[in-house]
Amino acid sequence: MVDDLIKHDSNLVSVIQNTEFSEFVKPMIREIRLFDSFIAGTTHLVDKSPLETVAVGDELTMQREDNPHDRHAIMILNSEKKKLGYVPKKDNLVFARLMDAGKILKAKITKIEERRKFKFIRLEIFLVDL
Repeated sequence: MVDDLIKHDSNLVSVIQNTEFSEFVKPMIREIRLFDSFIAGTTHLVDKSPLETVAVGDELTMQREDNPHDRHAIMILNSEKKKLGYVPKKDNLVFARLMDAGKILKAKITKIEERRKFKFIRLEIFLVDL
């Protein structure tokens, strides 16, 4: 699944759909797996309720944050755009540079472990190649 191509619905499709090129040009999106990591900062969330609804397989959004404690901070958000935590500081420099250059990154939950006082959420990080 990681190396599968996914058909992308865009305006380009409607432009070429009824032309002789429609069989040759097919807009595609490819997700390139970059890294395995986890969600950091879950114990510091003001609203921990979004952590109660996460599940293995959930696709998550990654968004840069202006953060005085970490200039490379990347928030991890659920499908409702609620914060789940962050990409760990030790891992975020390259991802922040990619995002600042206009690249789209996303994550997918691979494992959830209940620990004493928190959920440990493992994830895979993907580059969305258009």
